Amino acid sequence: MSFAELFDSGFKNRNKGHFASIVRVAMENGHLSEEERLFLDKLATELEISQEEYAEILENPMKYPVNPPYLHIHRLERLYDLSRMVYADHILGPRQKEILARFALALGFTPGNVDYIVDKSLSLLVLNVDLDTFLFEMQNMNR
Repeated sequence: MSFAELFDSGFKNRNKGHFASIVRVAMENGHLSEEERLFLDKLATELEISQEEYAEILENPMKYPVNPPYLHIHRLERLYDLSRMVYADHILGPRQKEILARFALALGFTPGNVDYIVDKSLSLLVLNVDLDTFLFEMQNMNR
């Protein structure tokens, strides 16, 4: 196996793990809404998830580990995706915050500030911000 194949394999596995995490959040209520399905379809394409992998992940998303990225910016990008899925039903409650907090911890955010991060990320989604605005606001929320 070449170095490029090894790199591609690791990259692909991280994408599958990220996608499976989002599927877990989406299926927390037992079903997928049309909006959630459309978001998953688009995200699968962006993450280069094949139709076979998509079906396998939908069948058992717990099979894939949460692989936290090393860079803070990539953690925020993943938090944005997860926050969008939590907010897909446009109903925020304690359950949604709890789910997002668990994934934020798994992504590597610290327990001491995870509640603040979750509240900030969900408040930005209520405002319907795009990824660039989300990243800017999250990186500058303490200034």
